[in-house]
Amino acid sequence: MRRWTTALAAVMLATGVAATAVPTASAVTTSTACPGGWGSLDRQDTTVPYQPQALANIRTGAQECFDRLVVDVPGTSAANPLAHRVHYTDDNAVHQSGSGTPIPVRGGAVLEVVVGATAYDPATWQAVYPARSGDPLPGVDLTGYRTFVDTRFAGSFEGESQFGVGVRARLPFRVFQLDNRLVIDVAHSWGTTA
Repeated sequence: MRRWTTALAAVMLATGVAATAVPTASAVTTSTACPGGWGSLDRQDTTVPYQPQALANIRTGAQECFDRLVVDVPGTSAANPLAHRVHYTDDNAVHQSGSGTPIPVRGGAVLEVVVGATAYDPATWQAVYPARSGDPLPGVDLTGYRTFVDTRFAGSFEGESQFGVGVRARLPFRVFQLDNRLVIDVAHSWGTTA
């Protein structure tokens, strides 16, 4: 039997069968085409007339190509957008509106987000979003995220709420309005593949 196995191995080597590796499905790598062309310059829509609005929630989600932050404000839409300013800061902090107090945010870069909605109901002055200045955003857990590192609430002042998002580096982002929410996506890289 040993002679037969040795002879078969010799024939396979001579024909090159044993030397050829066939890739398995797990060895093949695929890349996902990610949206591109976002850039890292400031995004804003401050042309929206002031309307007292309450901030319902801020939440995040990890996607294949980007990390997503969603600001929930009922009653907003493409036809009735939420006023906003989103930009990278010059240091690792957001500076609180009114006082200028720096609120440190961990990360290689800090994205400051200001929206035209408050953490309290403008009609009743009752708190509707349970955030405290300097603390992480309530209910946001960034464990396992590739881009988001930290979040900090800076407060609500004169009809606006301000917070910082610490990101791994100064990466491209986009901002867009959907019904009842403003969406901010920050890419995992400058490339167009995941």
